[in-house]
Amino acid sequence: MKAAIYCRLSEEDRNKQFEDQDSNSIQNQKAMLLQYAMAQQWEVYNIYSDDDYTGSDRNRPEFQRLLHDAEQRKFDIILCKTQSRFTRELELVEKYIHGLFPLWGIRFVSIVDNADTANKGNKKSRQINGLVNEWYLEDMSENIRSVLTNRRENGFHIGAFALYGYQKDPEQKGHLIVDEEAAAVVREVFILFSQGYGKTAIARMLNDRGIPNPTEYKRLHGLRYQQPKRKNSTLWKYFAIADMLENEIYIGNMVQGKYGSVSYKTKQNKPRPKSEWYRVEGTHEPIIDRELWDRVQTILAQRAKPFSGGSIGLFARKVRCANCGYTMRSSKNRGRHYLQCSNRHVAKDACIGSFIAVDKLEHIVIDELNRLSAEYLDKDELERNLEFCNDLKSQQKRLQDSLAAYQKKIGEYAKGIQELYMDKVKGIVSEQDYIDMSASFSAEKDRLQQLAEHTQHQISQLDARMEEGDHRKAIVEHYAHLDHLTREMVEALIDYITVGKRVPGTQDIPVEIHWKF
Repeated sequence: MKAAIYCRLSEEDRNKQFEDQDSNSIQNQKAMLLQYAMAQQWEVYNIYSDDDYTGSDRNRPEFQRLLHDAEQRKFDIILCKTQSRFTRELELVEKYIHGLFPLWGIRFVSIVDNADTANKGNKKSRQINGLVNEWYLEDMSENIRSVLTNRRENGFHIGAFALYGYQKDPEQKGHLIVDEEAAAVVREVFILFSQGYGKTAIARMLNDRGIPNPTEYKRLHGLRYQQPKRKNSTLWKYFAIADMLENEIYIGNMVQGKYGSVSYKTKQNKPRPKSEWYRVEGTHEPIIDRELWDRVQTILAQRAKPFSGGSIGLFARKVRCANCGYTMRSSKNRGRHYLQCSNRHVAKDACIGSFIAVDKLEHIVIDELNRLSAEYLDKDELERNLEFCNDLKSQQKRLQDSLAAYQKKIGEYAKGIQELYMDKVKGIVSEQDYIDMSASFSAEKDRLQQLAEHTQHQISQLDARMEEGDHRKAIVEHYAHLDHLTREMVEALIDYITVGKRVPGTQDIPVEIHWKF
């Protein structure tokens, strides 16, 4: 029998001697599990180890590799110290330990809490462990949130990274102190903007002088920073200047909570309305004085005018540079509107400099739409309907598979509630445990029923569309033979457009349109 050992240590119980070494607890887990595997005469296939990851993190790299290898049947057993080291989510306990592992022929064993899928009698204990771990995650998340909210309300900085121009005070947790070298650049940015320089021009001036942008500055000085995701990450950009000019932290006010987590089960965040931000005045030394700040905010307000006489630009936020991926910005020259990549101005060789007139792009889009319309409408009706039905049938199959999975889970939770009741009658489960667990099972069952109802509604809509036939013909006919576009048309038809640099010696500009239909 081949066994895969999985170890995990979360950040809260971390105990490292050196950053490049596994923690002592990870080492202890490995030793314990290796000894157990030897005693059982199991061959150890591999050791998978995630350090500094919570049990609710589904994207743990070694955890994902373990699941992939399990699906490939590369071993027979998964061995952990406790079930919570594998996961703290009841949903994943059901999905993998009780669902997919048996299908893959994988036995799950955790030695401290005696979880073993080879022993069918302790399935309820594994479910109870999963439920307790789920409660632990929720309670811990709520406790952490309340502590962080309290600290935000009292003006303490709780971010992982200090804003450019400041450093974390080593003498007082949650307090910021001025980083004078970076603060000098911040002051220069505000002064230049107040003197009439644009944001892109300021970025270019800083880049030409070789001044590192905030991320690169922190990296060079050994400070904590967020890993950049885009090309030319060492350069100043328009958006970095724009964000700096509007950040109240530079006048001594602590503003936090601009983003909030979607759920304790995910690290995904979403923007919060400005009315829900935490704002406390005078928490630290300002870098920008109030007079300069007010002057800059007045200029920003004057420049923040809608595009083209009060209406939003025709292709606003829809056009990207084909080279660097940045959203192209609008400009106006001699009464004509243009779209250009701002990266072409921030530094030499930062980007190829995609550039196109708005009216030229409009004609390209209309010509392509008319071409697609003619090509589509010329197709034989039977051929169109065949393509249409094949596409809808594949969607229908996916939805039906999802519905079947939801209904199966609903049945399992209903059966689980019945079994819990019998355990309560027999005295195996206490009255309070029965109330708590049945409430949790019922809530999950209700959630799945809602998903099943929504999926059934989607299937019904799909069935109706298949009976009605290919409605895309009406859409195409509606937008055929256009002379001009409106913003509403762009929103309805176009996902996004990429624009490249003009082909030398010609007037041709590479344009790629990604349609919504």
